[in-house]
Amino acid sequence: MKLFVTGGAGFIGSNFIRYWLQKYPEDLIVNYDKLTYAGNLESLRDVENNGNYRFIQGDICDGVAVKKAMEGCDTVVHFAAESHVDRSILSAAPFIQTNVVGTQVLLEAALELDMKRFHHISTDEVFGALDLNTTEKFNEKTPYNPRSPYSASKAASDHIVRAYNITYGLPTTITNCSNNYGPHMFPEKLFSLAITNLIEGKKVPVYGDGLYVRDWLYVEDHATAIDRVLHDGKIGETYFIGGLVDDISNIDVIKMILRLMNSSEDQLEYVKDRPGHDRRYAVDWTKIHNELGWSPSVTLEEGLQKMINWYRANEAWWKPLKEKEKVFF
Repeated sequence: MKLFVTGGAGFIGSNFIRYWLQKYPEDLIVNYDKLTYAGNLESLRDVENNGNYRFIQGDICDGVAVKKAMEGCDTVVHFAAESHVDRSILSAAPFIQTNVVGTQVLLEAALELDMKRFHHISTDEVFGALDLNTTEKFNEKTPYNPRSPYSASKAASDHIVRAYNITYGLPTTITNCSNNYGPHMFPEKLFSLAITNLIEGKKVPVYGDGLYVRDWLYVEDHATAIDRVLHDGKIGETYFIGGLVDDISNIDVIKMILRLMNSSEDQLEYVKDRPGHDRRYAVDWTKIHNELGWSPSVTLEEGLQKMINWYRANEAWWKPLKEKEKVFF
Protein backbone atom coordinates (compact mmCIF):
# COMPACT_ATOMS: atom_id res chain seq x y z
CA MET A 1 0.00 0.00 0.00
CA LYS A 2 0.87 3.66 -0.41
CA LEU A 3 -0.85 5.42 2.45
CA PHE A 4 -1.76 9.10 2.67
CA VAL A 5 -2.18 9.68 6.41
CA THR A 6 -3.72 12.96 7.56
CA GLY A 7 -2.93 14.18 11.05
CA GLY A 8 -0.06 11.76 11.36
CA ALA A 9 1.86 13.97 13.77
CA GLY A 10 -0.97 13.79 16.30
CA PHE A 11 -1.44 11.32 19.11
CA ILE A 12 -3.32 8.52 17.34
CA GLY A 13 -1.86 9.19 13.90
CA SER A 14 1.77 9.01 15.04
CA ASN A 15 1.15 5.73 16.85
CA PHE A 16 -0.55 4.35 13.75
CA ILE A 17 2.34 5.36 11.47
CA ARG A 18 4.89 3.76 13.77
CA TYR A 19 2.82 0.58 13.97
CA TRP A 20 2.34 0.41 10.19
CA LEU A 21 6.00 0.94 9.29
CA GLN A 22 7.02 -1.78 11.72
CA LYS A 23 4.46 -4.31 10.47
CA TYR A 24 4.56 -3.42 6.77
CA PRO A 25 8.11 -2.18 6.08
CA GLU A 26 7.60 -2.33 2.30
CA ASP A 27 4.63 0.05 2.35
CA LEU A 28 4.99 3.79 1.78
CA ILE A 29 3.49 6.47 4.03
CA VAL A 30 2.97 10.17 3.34
CA ASN A 31 2.20 12.02 6.58
CA TYR A 32 0.21 15.19 5.87
CA ASP A 33 -0.19 17.38 8.95
CA LYS A 34 -0.76 21.08 9.61
CA LEU A 35 1.23 20.92 12.86
CA THR A 36 -1.29 22.67 15.09
CA TYR A 37 -0.71 22.63 18.85
CA ALA A 38 -1.63 18.91 18.90
CA GLY A 39 0.82 17.91 16.15
CA ASN A 40 4.36 17.11 17.20
CA LEU A 41 7.05 15.73 14.91
CA GLU A 42 9.03 14.68 17.99
CA SER A 43 6.51 11.84 18.21
CA LEU A 44 7.93 10.46 14.95
CA ARG A 45 11.63 11.20 15.44
CA ASP A 46 12.42 7.47 15.35
CA VAL A 47 10.98 7.04 11.83
CA GLU A 48 11.86 10.35 10.17
CA ASN A 49 14.82 8.82 8.33
CA ASN A 50 12.88 5.79 7.11
CA GLY A 51 13.08 5.76 3.33
CA ASN A 52 9.42 4.75 3.05
CA TYR A 53 8.20 7.67 5.18
CA ARG A 54 7.67 11.25 4.05
CA PHE A 55 6.29 14.25 5.94
CA ILE A 56 4.47 17.12 4.23
CA GLN A 57 3.21 20.07 6.25
CA GLY A 58 -0.14 21.24 4.97
CA ASP A 59 -3.75 22.11 5.70
CA ILE A 60 -6.48 19.61 4.75
CA CYS A 61 -8.67 22.59 3.80
CA ASP A 62 -6.23 23.55 1.02
CA GLY A 63 -7.50 21.62 -1.97
CA VAL A 64 -4.55 22.33 -4.27
CA ALA A 65 -1.97 21.31 -1.67
CA VAL A 66 -3.97 18.22 -0.67
CA LYS A 67 -4.27 16.91 -4.23
CA LYS A 68 -0.58 17.48 -4.93
CA ALA A 69 0.47 15.70 -1.73
CA MET A 70 -1.96 12.82 -2.29
CA GLU A 71 -0.74 12.01 -5.80
CA GLY A 72 0.97 8.62 -6.00
CA CYS A 73 -0.89 7.20 -3.00
CA ASP A 74 -3.69 4.63 -3.18
CA THR A 75 -5.18 4.68 0.34
CA VAL A 76 -6.25 7.61 2.53
CA VAL A 77 -6.31 7.17 6.32
CA HIS A 78 -7.95 10.30 7.71
CA PHE A 79 -7.10 11.11 11.34
CA ALA A 80 -6.75 14.90 11.07
CA ALA A 81 -9.30 16.67 13.26
CA GLU A 82 -9.80 19.25 15.94
CA SER A 83 -10.71 16.90 18.77
CA HIS A 84 -10.82 18.52 22.21
CA VAL A 85 -14.37 19.10 23.48
CA ASP A 86 -13.40 21.92 25.85
CA ARG A 87 -11.75 23.84 23.02
CA SER A 88 -14.82 23.36 20.82
CA ILE A 89 -17.01 24.89 23.53
CA LEU A 90 -14.78 27.96 23.62
CA SER A 91 -14.58 28.30 19.84
CA ALA A 92 -16.61 26.13 17.46
CA ALA A 93 -15.51 27.63 14.13
CA PRO A 94 -12.13 25.83 13.81
CA PHE A 95 -13.91 22.51 14.37
CA ILE A 96 -16.39 23.13 11.57
CA GLN A 97 -13.64 24.26 9.23
CA THR A 98 -11.23 21.40 9.84
CA ASN A 99 -13.56 18.51 10.56
CA VAL A 100 -16.29 19.27 8.03
CA VAL A 101 -14.76 21.37 5.24
CA GLY A 102 -11.39 19.63 5.50
CA THR A 103 -12.95 16.19 5.18
CA GLN A 104 -14.89 17.23 2.08
CA VAL A 105 -11.72 18.62 0.49
CA LEU A 106 -9.95 15.31 1.12
CA LEU A 107 -12.85 13.30 -0.28
CA GLU A 108 -12.91 15.39 -3.45
CA ALA A 109 -9.17 14.91 -3.98
CA ALA A 110 -9.47 11.17 -3.32
CA LEU A 111 -12.28 10.95 -5.87
CA GLU A 112 -10.35 12.86 -8.52
CA LEU A 113 -7.26 10.72 -7.95
CA ASP A 114 -9.24 7.45 -7.99
CA MET A 115 -8.13 6.26 -4.54
CA LYS A 116 -8.62 2.57 -3.80
CA ARG A 117 -9.77 3.35 -0.26
CA PHE A 118 -10.72 6.32 1.88
CA HIS A 119 -10.78 5.35 5.54
CA HIS A 120 -12.29 7.86 7.96
CA ILE A 121 -11.55 7.78 11.70
CA SER A 122 -14.46 9.02 13.79
CA THR A 123 -15.64 8.91 17.40
CA ASP A 124 -18.35 7.39 19.56
CA GLU A 125 -19.23 10.91 20.73
CA VAL A 126 -21.34 11.50 17.62
CA PHE A 127 -24.03 9.28 19.17
CA GLY A 128 -24.68 11.51 22.18
CA ALA A 129 -24.95 10.17 25.71
CA LEU A 130 -26.29 7.09 27.48
CA ASP A 131 -27.89 6.88 30.92
CA LEU A 132 -25.77 5.72 33.82
CA ASN A 133 -28.44 3.29 35.02
CA THR A 134 -28.65 1.26 31.79
CA THR A 135 -26.52 -1.41 30.13
CA GLU A 136 -27.20 0.02 26.66
CA LYS A 137 -24.23 0.46 24.33
CA PHE A 138 -23.65 2.32 21.08
CA ASN A 139 -23.57 0.14 17.99
CA GLU A 140 -23.46 0.67 14.24
CA LYS A 141 -27.24 1.19 14.12
CA THR A 142 -27.42 3.82 16.89
CA PRO A 143 -28.94 7.13 15.68
CA TYR A 144 -26.65 10.15 15.64
CA ASN A 145 -27.23 12.65 18.45
CA PRO A 146 -24.13 14.89 18.87
CA ARG A 147 -24.18 17.28 21.82
CA SER A 148 -21.04 19.43 21.50
CA PRO A 149 -19.58 21.46 18.62
CA TYR A 150 -16.80 18.85 18.38
CA SER A 151 -19.11 15.84 18.13
CA ALA A 152 -21.46 17.70 15.77
CA SER A 153 -18.58 18.44 13.41
CA LYS A 154 -17.47 14.80 13.47
CA ALA A 155 -21.04 13.63 12.85
CA ALA A 156 -21.20 15.89 9.80
CA SER A 157 -17.93 14.46 8.49
CA ASP A 158 -19.25 10.89 8.86
CA HIS A 159 -22.32 11.77 6.79
CA ILE A 160 -20.21 13.42 4.09
CA VAL A 161 -17.97 10.34 3.83
CA ARG A 162 -21.03 8.10 3.37
CA ALA A 163 -22.45 10.51 0.80
CA TYR A 164 -19.28 10.28 -1.31
CA ASN A 165 -19.51 6.50 -1.19
CA ILE A 166 -23.19 6.36 -2.17
CA THR A 167 -23.29 9.27 -4.60
CA TYR A 168 -19.91 9.02 -6.32
CA GLY A 169 -18.87 5.43 -5.63
CA LEU A 170 -15.75 6.39 -3.66
CA PRO A 171 -14.64 3.25 -1.76
CA THR A 172 -14.94 4.34 1.86
CA THR A 173 -14.94 2.78 5.31
CA ILE A 174 -15.52 4.40 8.69
CA THR A 175 -14.49 3.45 12.21
CA ASN A 176 -16.05 5.06 15.28
CA CYS A 177 -13.67 4.57 18.16
CA SER A 178 -13.93 5.17 21.89
CA ASN A 179 -11.51 7.31 23.93
CA ASN A 180 -7.91 6.45 23.10
CA TYR A 181 -5.05 6.51 25.59
CA GLY A 182 -1.35 5.66 25.49
CA PRO A 183 2.08 7.09 24.61
CA HIS A 184 2.36 10.50 22.90
CA MET A 185 -1.06 11.63 24.14
CA PHE A 186 -1.18 15.44 24.35
CA PRO A 187 -1.09 16.39 28.05
CA GLU A 188 -4.45 18.15 28.17
CA LYS A 189 -6.43 14.90 28.03
CA LEU A 190 -7.72 13.18 31.18
CA PHE A 191 -5.17 10.36 31.54
CA SER A 192 -2.10 12.18 30.28
CA LEU A 193 -2.90 15.22 32.42
CA ALA A 194 -3.39 13.04 35.49
CA ILE A 195 -0.15 11.13 34.95
CA THR A 196 2.00 14.17 34.19
CA ASN A 197 0.50 16.16 37.07
CA LEU A 198 1.34 13.34 39.47
CA ILE A 199 4.90 13.16 38.13
CA GLU A 200 5.15 16.92 38.76
CA GLY A 201 3.69 16.62 42.25
CA LYS A 202 0.47 18.42 41.30
CA LYS A 203 -3.14 17.53 42.00
CA VAL A 204 -5.33 15.66 39.52
CA PRO A 205 -8.48 17.56 38.42
CA VAL A 206 -11.74 15.63 38.13
CA TYR A 207 -14.87 17.12 36.54
CA GLY A 208 -18.05 17.24 38.62
CA ASP A 209 -18.73 14.11 40.66
CA GLY A 210 -16.34 11.99 38.57
CA LEU A 211 -19.03 9.42 37.76
CA TYR A 212 -18.85 9.96 34.01
CA VAL A 213 -18.31 6.72 32.09
CA ARG A 214 -16.21 6.24 28.98
CA ASP A 215 -14.92 3.27 27.01
CA TRP A 216 -11.10 3.30 26.90
CA LEU A 217 -9.08 2.00 23.94
CA TYR A 218 -5.31 1.56 24.05
CA VAL A 219 -3.93 3.40 21.03
CA GLU A 220 -1.94 0.46 19.65
CA ASP A 221 -5.07 -1.68 19.75
CA HIS A 222 -6.77 1.05 17.71
CA ALA A 223 -4.01 0.74 15.11
CA THR A 224 -4.50 -3.03 14.82
CA ALA A 225 -8.25 -2.52 14.34
CA ILE A 226 -7.71 -0.04 11.50
CA ASP A 227 -5.30 -2.55 9.98
CA ARG A 228 -8.05 -5.20 9.96
CA VAL A 229 -10.55 -2.80 8.39
CA LEU A 230 -8.14 -1.68 5.66
CA HIS A 231 -7.31 -5.25 4.70
CA ASP A 232 -10.60 -7.08 5.26
CA GLY A 233 -13.32 -4.48 5.92
CA LYS A 234 -16.26 -4.22 3.54
CA ILE A 235 -16.52 -1.08 1.42
CA GLY A 236 -19.25 1.25 2.62
CA GLU A 237 -19.35 -0.28 6.10
CA THR A 238 -18.85 1.24 9.53
CA TYR A 239 -17.10 -0.58 12.39
CA PHE A 240 -17.08 0.33 16.08
CA ILE A 241 -13.79 0.00 17.97
CA GLY A 242 -13.78 -0.19 21.77
CA GLY A 243 -11.39 -1.37 24.43
CA LEU A 244 -13.62 -2.50 27.29
CA VAL A 245 -16.42 -4.93 28.09
CA ASP A 246 -17.58 -3.48 31.42
CA ASP A 247 -18.26 0.13 32.41
CA ILE A 248 -15.84 2.03 34.63
CA SER A 249 -16.26 5.59 35.88
CA ASN A 250 -13.69 8.32 35.34
CA ILE A 251 -13.07 8.58 39.07
CA ASP A 252 -12.38 4.85 39.31
CA VAL A 253 -9.90 5.06 36.44
CA ILE A 254 -8.14 8.01 38.08
CA LYS A 255 -7.98 6.06 41.34
CA MET A 256 -6.42 3.19 39.39
CA ILE A 257 -3.77 5.60 38.08
CA LEU A 258 -3.15 6.86 41.63
CA ARG A 259 -2.67 3.29 42.83
CA LEU A 260 -0.34 2.38 39.97
CA MET A 261 1.73 5.51 40.68
CA ASN A 262 1.74 4.95 44.46
CA SER A 263 -0.12 8.21 45.08
CA SER A 264 -2.88 8.89 47.59
CA GLU A 265 -6.41 10.07 46.93
CA ASP A 266 -5.42 13.35 48.58
CA GLN A 267 -4.12 14.25 45.11
CA LEU A 268 -7.67 14.41 43.72
CA GLU A 269 -9.19 17.83 43.10
CA TYR A 270 -12.84 18.07 42.05
CA VAL A 271 -13.46 21.01 39.68
CA LYS A 272 -16.50 22.70 38.15
CA ASP A 273 -18.17 20.60 35.48
CA ARG A 274 -18.07 21.62 31.84
CA PRO A 275 -21.24 22.58 29.91
CA GLY A 276 -23.18 19.75 28.25
CA HIS A 277 -20.96 17.03 29.68
CA ASP A 278 -22.15 13.66 28.31
CA ARG A 279 -22.78 11.25 31.17
CA ARG A 280 -21.90 7.88 29.68
CA TYR A 281 -20.47 6.32 26.54
CA ALA A 282 -20.28 2.57 25.98
CA VAL A 283 -19.25 0.84 22.76
CA ASP A 284 -20.39 -2.51 21.40
CA TRP A 285 -17.51 -3.78 19.25
CA THR A 286 -19.17 -7.12 18.43
CA LYS A 287 -19.30 -6.47 14.68
CA ILE A 288 -15.57 -5.95 14.14
CA HIS A 289 -14.87 -8.95 16.40
CA ASN A 290 -17.28 -11.29 14.62
CA GLU A 291 -16.63 -10.15 11.05
CA LEU A 292 -12.91 -9.28 11.14
CA GLY A 293 -11.66 -11.22 14.17
CA TRP A 294 -10.40 -8.18 16.08
CA SER A 295 -10.28 -7.83 19.86
CA PRO A 296 -8.31 -5.48 22.16
CA SER A 297 -5.06 -7.05 23.34
CA VAL A 298 -4.49 -5.28 26.67
CA THR A 299 -6.62 -4.67 29.74
CA LEU A 300 -7.17 -1.14 30.99
CA GLU A 301 -4.78 -1.66 33.89
CA GLU A 302 -2.08 -3.09 31.61
CA GLY A 303 -2.49 -0.20 29.18
CA LEU A 304 -2.34 2.39 31.95
CA GLN A 305 0.85 0.86 33.34
CA LYS A 306 2.43 1.02 29.87
CA MET A 307 1.33 4.64 29.56
CA ILE A 308 2.68 5.58 32.99
CA ASN A 309 6.01 3.94 32.22
CA TRP A 310 6.26 5.85 28.95
CA TYR A 311 5.50 9.26 30.49
CA ARG A 312 8.00 8.66 33.28
CA ALA A 313 10.67 7.85 30.70
CA ASN A 314 9.83 10.69 28.30
CA GLU A 315 9.56 13.92 30.26
CA ALA A 316 11.56 15.62 27.49
CA TRP A 317 8.60 15.00 25.16
CA TRP A 318 5.69 16.23 27.30
CA LYS A 319 7.15 18.90 29.58
CA PRO A 320 7.76 21.43 26.77
CA LEU A 321 4.17 20.92 25.60
CA LYS A 322 2.73 21.72 29.02
CA GLU A 323 4.94 24.80 29.26
CA LYS A 324 4.24 26.03 25.73
CA GLU A 325 0.51 25.44 25.29
CA LYS A 326 -2.45 26.29 27.47
CA VAL A 327 -3.50 23.02 29.04
CA PHE A 328 -7.10 23.00 30.28
CA PHE A 329 -7.77 22.89 34.01
